[in-house]
Amino acid sequence: MRVGRVGPIVATNPTSRWWVVGKAATKTVKAPERRDNGRVSPQERAALGKAARGKATRGSHADWKSRGDRVDPVAVLEEQAGSRVQELVPLRYGRMLTSPFAFFRGAAAVMASDLASTPRSGFTTQVCGDAHVSNFGLFASPERELMFDVNDFDETTRGPWEWDVKRLVASIAIAGRHNGFSAPERSMIEHATVAEYRTSMWTFAGMRNLDVWYAKMTVQEGLPQVRALLGHAAWKDARRATEKARRRDNLQAFSKLTHEVAGERRIVSDPPLVVPVEELVPDGDVDDVIHGAADLIRRYRRSLLGDRRSLLEGFRFAHVARKVVGVGSVGTRCWIILMLGRDDDDPLFLQAKEAQPSVLEPYVGKSRFANEGQRVVEGQRLMQAASDILLGWERTEGLDGVPRDYYIRQLRDWKGSLPPEGMEPSTMSFFGRICARTLARGHARSGDRIAIASYLGKSDKFDRAIAAFAESYADQTERDHAALAAAVRTGRIEAAEEP
Repeated sequence: MRVGRVGPIVATNPTSRWWVVGKAATKTVKAPERRDNGRVSPQERAALGKAARGKATRGSHADWKSRGDRVDPVAVLEEQAGSRVQELVPLRYGRMLTSPFAFFRGAAAVMASDLASTPRSGFTTQVCGDAHVSNFGLFASPERELMFDVNDFDETTRGPWEWDVKRLVASIAIAGRHNGFSAPERSMIEHATVAEYRTSMWTFAGMRNLDVWYAKMTVQEGLPQVRALLGHAAWKDARRATEKARRRDNLQAFSKLTHEVAGERRIVSDPPLVVPVEELVPDGDVDDVIHGAADLIRRYRRSLLGDRRSLLEGFRFAHVARKVVGVGSVGTRCWIILMLGRDDDDPLFLQAKEAQPSVLEPYVGKSRFANEGQRVVEGQRLMQAASDILLGWERTEGLDGVPRDYYIRQLRDWKGSLPPEGMEPSTMSFFGRICARTLARGHARSGDRIAIASYLGKSDKFDRAIAAFAESYADQTERDHAALAAAVRTGRIEAAEEP
């Protein structure tokens, strides 16, 4: 299978809304060789980045060997299961058994433990914490533009930027194997992805602070580039994905997830994936739970900006149900909440998702936020170019009386994804580059982009190292997936098939 070469993706100007193929058009902003109000100059920051290679050489990032004292990956998953809804845990294992890639998606805690023993440059940023390729996708900006960005922040915190890069490229290696790509094809995609991260960081290092902050990717302007680069079939897939994302809004969720009961709109039961509150608690407790959910929404308004609080006050609480989401998130408490506006044809679906401590916390320290929901929200706002206008957080007691942290957002607001399963090599190469540039922008907004760019350098040493790591870690993931399957066969754990 032949793979076309795709050139580097760079911003056509510092405030470009879409990233196109070509040479970098941005110019380095030269700063004076002096300290300004105590701040380190760009030249000094670059020197710090280069000096960090003495602490962790770029080639050292290639190393991955399973330690003799490496934790049992199944034990890590079992420990996580202890804090989850027990009846849903087998479904999580069942989803993870589907393939090594599915296992990888659900095993962020396993990889966090492994990454803790790998080299670090010493520079930290706000990291996604779970930056695999399926956690990048489409959503609507407040200006109603369709955007591409990171879209999952359950594990976000301050941490080593290298960990996000390694998780991204490892996910590409594993997805590539799932798709039957040859070793040379995977190598090409992996190298291209890391090279895009590196060259993008150099681009952002040369941009002014506000220009980095304003950088974003709008999909509509990018579709012609996709068509020119990937050919007719891939362009049709991309166009189909964007059209599907635009249809995934509150009205679509309303028609799919609700029906009329005694003249009132109620969420449809589809156990175990969607279970209305009436089916979760005894009849006598239903009103208490409904009042608790309504109170959660009232209190969460405090985490919103004033104009968004005013918007939300125009909706009334109508119904609530538990919903299963994702792969790694299965078993955490997630609720969908139906709100109605001016009338019964004016719906708003909110999702309240439990926020547990980041899987990175044991290795990078506790978050500075007392509420884990706020950790997720603040991290998302810092890394994304634009975020859901109704993104907020609150703490409330669960059905078992235990207080838990939640973050709240719209359930569907033009949300869409581009599944890597089934992609051709050229498509995955393009997709990997877009993800890499998006990740670099998120890191550049919150870390020392000049020092990181200097550490990465202009050669491909770091690219080759991360590609080698990705292949070694793909081997590890296949072994871990087999260990989970063995645990099911021996009865150590129970897995359930998708209903």
